[in-house]
Amino acid sequence: MSILMSPLTIRKIPLRNRIVMSPMCQYSASDGFASDWHLVHLGTRAAGGTGLVIAEATAVWPEGRITPADLGLWSDDHIPGLRRIADFIHRQGSVAGIQLAHAGRKASCAVPWEGGKQLDLKNGGWETVAPSALPFSPGERTPVMADSVCIERIIEGFREAAVRAAKAGFKVAEIHSAHGYLLHEFLSPISNTRTDEYGGSFENRTRLLLRVTEAVRSVWPEEYPLFVRISSTDWKEGGWNLEESVGLAYLLKAAGVDLIDCSSGGNVHDAKIPAAPGYQVPFAGTLRKTGIMTGAVGLITSAQQAESILQEERADLILMGRELLRNPYFPLQTAREMQTDLQWPLQYLRAR
Repeated sequence: MSILMSPLTIRKIPLRNRIVMSPMCQYSASDGFASDWHLVHLGTRAAGGTGLVIAEATAVWPEGRITPADLGLWSDDHIPGLRRIADFIHRQGSVAGIQLAHAGRKASCAVPWEGGKQLDLKNGGWETVAPSALPFSPGERTPVMADSVCIERIIEGFREAAVRAAKAGFKVAEIHSAHGYLLHEFLSPISNTRTDEYGGSFENRTRLLLRVTEAVRSVWPEEYPLFVRISSTDWKEGGWNLEESVGLAYLLKAAGVDLIDCSSGGNVHDAKIPAAPGYQVPFAGTLRKTGIMTGAVGLITSAQQAESILQEERADLILMGRELLRNPYFPLQTAREMQTDLQWPLQYLRAR
């Protein structure tokens, strides 16, 4: 029997299979508001049979957006548009998830198809914040070092966004602590050179993420799963590494996190990342040995590859990004290939 196409219940939320749509920014929002693009984009993957569909990095504060076109949840006004999407996903038999994020020093950028460079303050940009006054790459503005007031505001922003996410109908929340964004910046010695309680030691560098996690878990419904995405390594000597990720896994599990979404990189502009099919899967396998569930992500493009990862007990869920962009009906096709049952939309039955 296929593990990939088998159900999995996390807390009290049943997933119809182990295929997850990885959160991928669409840069198609206005002032944080979801658009028809988000409804069609996310809804199509739900109709295509995906077990869990996670909406893109959704900013907890306006200045936490990567670009001006990012989704947001810093206002109650954002709830109705997102509820429409979550409701549609659930009507297709999938589960709606959302990733909560703050971009830190990598905020205030143009959308990728307009170059992706940091926006000038006179051209729609804004001041960014970070654990230390260190820009991500040469030539960018120096971010403002987050003081204690800013840190408390960030924690409260994540907490309030989680409350709104639940009101919008999402059943899985993921805290974004990867890819060089704010919470990852605090974890890594490369981007965090602070000398206060949030810098220096492993305990101090993990403090903000743990406080955010505790704040989110305190308001997130007990029956709903909580994920955290991390970069398991910076791919740079002297940076955040796999050994520290293992230590963090124990702390996150104790804080009520159900699954770690194991990605890597993004915090060092010139890191050499050995990208290859399944190159991040070993991270998921290693962290899973701590007793926490893990998700494998990164150049996983075939059902056979995904099935092998699960059969070898290297992960509990398979997160797919680009492959689901190319083929939103990948799960339906996989179910047919593996001769397993998966409900098709009634409107599409003639194609079954």
